[in-house]
Amino acid sequence: MNAVVPCYYHLDVEVSPQRVGQVRRILAAHLRYWNLEILVETVCQCAEVLLHTIDRHATDKNTSIEMWWNGQHLITAISDNNQDIRPHYAPQGCLAQIAALSDGWGCCATGVGGKIIWFSRRAQAPDRAPLVPPAPSPTLREACRAPRELPVPALAGDPTEIPVEAETQRVGARDAEGVPSRTAGRPAVPV
Repeated sequence: MNAVVPCYYHLDVEVSPQRVGQVRRILAAHLRYWNLEILVETVCQCAEVLLHTIDRHATDKNTSIEMWWNGQHLITAISDNNQDIRPHYAPQGCLAQIAALSDGWGCCATGVGGKIIWFSRRAQAPDRAPLVPPAPSPTLREACRAPRELPVPALAGDPTEIPVEAETQRVGARDAEGVPSRTAGRPAVPV
């Protein structure tokens, strides 16, 4: 099995209604690049829900989005610097959607008073078949081999007793019409 290369992506964005759609397309493109097409819809939907919540309720719209792929899990984290909204004050519909669409989720506080909400999705690493050039197809000459001249066994005696000179004469011998002869140049067989 091929070893999976861990992937990481980071995006800083100032959230606005127009930017939410752009961020969705950017995340989808990275997931497709990582061959995680199966996760595009759920991950983008969760990220979109969080970004809309930040847009509606936060005073500081600067947000960081991070994605990690380790070969089994894709973890997406969205953090903001807003001190007004705490994770337990987030709209319940937002967190309920994330819980329903993800395999696991959680939140933690940042050092500046903001929060990070993360969610994970499990997926198998895609099996990539190695690219191997196909073997060239045989030419007509190789595919249909010409029949070879079958050796004619000598009537008597051991075939190893035929002198080399007589064998070379037999191979190149032709009859009166110029057609290769099977018997021309054959050494005489002792009786």
